[in-house]
Amino acid sequence: MSSVSATHDPAKPGGSGTPKITLLLGVLGVVYGDIGTSPLYAMKASLSHFAEGGLRQSDVLGVTSLVVWSLIIIVTVKYIGIVTRADNKGEGGILALMALATRALPAGPLRRTATLIGIAGASLFVGDGAITPAISVLSAIEGLEVVNPALHRYVVPLSVIVLIGVFAVQYRGSGGVGLIYGPITAVWFAVLAVLGFLEILRAPQVLAAVSPTYGMWFFVNHPWESFVALGAIVLAVTGAEALYADMGHFGRTPIVQAWLFLVLPSLLLNYVGQAALLLRDASALENPFFLLAPDWFRLPLVLLATAATIIASQAMITGAFSIARQTMQLGFSPRLTVRHTSGEEAGQIYMPQVNAILFVGVMLLVVGFRASEGLAAAYGIAVTGTFLCTSLLGIVVARKALGWSRWKAAATFGVFLVIDAAFFASNLLKIPDGGWVPILIGVTLFLLMTSWRRGRDLMFEKWRADSLPLAGFLARLPQSRTIRVPGTAVFMTGNPDYVPGALLHNLKHNKVLHEKVLFLTVLTEDVPVAPPETRSVVEELSPGIHRVILRYGFMESPNIPRALAELKAEGIEADAMGVSFFLGRETVVPAASPRMSFWRHWLFMVMARNAVSATEFFRIPSDRVVELGVRVAI
Repeated sequence: MSSVSATHDPAKPGGSGTPKITLLLGVLGVVYGDIGTSPLYAMKASLSHFAEGGLRQSDVLGVTSLVVWSLIIIVTVKYIGIVTRADNKGEGGILALMALATRALPAGPLRRTATLIGIAGASLFVGDGAITPAISVLSAIEGLEVVNPALHRYVVPLSVIVLIGVFAVQYRGSGGVGLIYGPITAVWFAVLAVLGFLEILRAPQVLAAVSPTYGMWFFVNHPWESFVALGAIVLAVTGAEALYADMGHFGRTPIVQAWLFLVLPSLLLNYVGQAALLLRDASALENPFFLLAPDWFRLPLVLLATAATIIASQAMITGAFSIARQTMQLGFSPRLTVRHTSGEEAGQIYMPQVNAILFVGVMLLVVGFRASEGLAAAYGIAVTGTFLCTSLLGIVVARKALGWSRWKAAATFGVFLVIDAAFFASNLLKIPDGGWVPILIGVTLFLLMTSWRRGRDLMFEKWRADSLPLAGFLARLPQSRTIRVPGTAVFMTGNPDYVPGALLHNLKHNKVLHEKVLFLTVLTEDVPVAPPETRSVVEELSPGIHRVILRYGFMESPNIPRALAELKAEGIEADAMGVSFFLGRETVVPAASPRMSFWRHWLFMVMARNAVSATEFFRIPSDRVVELGVRVAI
């Protein structure tokens, strides 16, 4: 899920009938960067299982058939044909699908299960996505070994230098470099197609692999070997989730058209071309992608492949920023720093903490595995888990949101579940060889997010139990002889029906209340972007006292000063530089009878201590804030 967005979507009302060329180029540069670089390593990894006894023609044709039909069934039919039709107000991705599913289910165990499936899918997506920059850049620079084997010792250092550069420029935003993403990726796909097509002309018998019978007979004749090979064949479809995840930035139409008319044909030609090369020369399995090219073109191809992998890495990194913001807005992670890198595109953001964690993780992977072949063993297990989660949630969404019959939804996604489960089970065999890495990342993220959500739920329960109902407080206020002083005070509260703790502490210590008081609550809706007409709800509770509820979507970042300025239309003067913001700073302590396990409680407290302050997160002027400490025992 990238942060590069389009200016208009032809699939939406008001768009033109045909996507502009710039929009299609944007789709190529952002959406298809990951899956577009898979030919660098997918065929080599898939056929390496059969190289020990010498490659046979049936092995090459069988594996190629499985690769071809994986692209057709998983990407074209499942994601392009079906899943992309389920959008949440135009947005896609596993978390948007989770929001659709939970909205369609009644409160109870099924809704909680759907939520956990969505969070698990997002965690696994990030777990496997962390490997994308490492394996992509390594596999591209390994082309130097084909040019000159003596350059082997420079592969890892050059990969580290390239990746340092990629992460170092993230703070500048992806808008500027995004202008060249599309053309470079278009050239990349054209090169894929030409190289593959020229090799097919030399061995046209390879076209038999397009028939699904070769894949089926391969399974029948080599059931165990075929099952093991699925763990590498899935590398050809990694990045498929991006088709759905980036739908909100570009719209469905350009994503579908780019896939059907350029990306899919280019990938098919290249994979079949690599197979044709292996039919002529089995020793080319050393690096079938770069050996497709003539000698004079290999060094330029290394440079082009490096540029393409940088683009794939950029897409993953900005996608991680997007996922992190969504989990934060949905209440599954603490507040993190979000910096907007564009004054025009709200989706272009930079999150320094996420960028730093990803950088450390990618560097460890590059230095630890040192070769794309080693990383291929770790790649795939988490993304197949995401495929499974998408299919499970897809059954609910197809039934409830798309209006499918029970049998149609179960039969269609049942087929996908069987395929996804086969890929996932095959990848489990890779756990000892590195598959544990994305699982460890995914499980860690899942535990962090569920622990944070559980802790916050317990805190809200505690607040409700200890707080005073706002209606009763306001009813007694005229008799309390509280001194009213000039000025406007804004009290932020998570529950609009109860008195904010900061207000009670202010009365306790200062014995005064401002003439104008705003009780401000920020709510996150289960839609990507809240409609402007429902952004704010203002209610006068008492003379000079108003309740303000601001609604944001899970793809938005709240901006309190801007929202307060817009309240002028409601007759409320609340310039952020002229009001006082009263916030409660919670200190979490263990309760006498804790309702969380020790390790979850510890995780929650660590995250709470390191969360970005509400002042920074809501973009409140720091010199207008008064913080009052509150101890919360859970």
